[in-house]
Amino acid sequence: MADVEIGVGGRRYAMYCRDGEEAHLERLAALVDVKIAQATKSAPGLTEVRQLLFAAIFLADELEEVRRSASGKPAPAANNDEPTAKAIESLAQRLDSLAQRLVPEAAAS
Repeated sequence: MADVEIGVGGRRYAMYCRDGEEAHLERLAALVDVKIAQATKSAPGLTEVRQLLFAAIFLADELEEVRRSASGKPAPAANNDEPTAKAIESLAQRLDSLAQRLVPEAAAS
């Protein structure tokens, strides 16, 4: 196992990966960091948990688009995204609450 230090969301994290995969892990971390920056720019004042949540959603959306285009299936018809937005907001609030209970000092940042 190789030790790697990555930067995401302005913080450094020590991680482990298989030997030889250090550069791959660093590229993935950089991609997540870009998505966090996009989330922060789109909605200033997000907590760290919400930044990560939005970054994950952005990445999942991109992955879904790639899979859909690879399968040749058309994009779903546009519909009312309000229920989805409410569900995401509810999930973000639950994650914030959990983060505050698990790491009280995270609530202050």
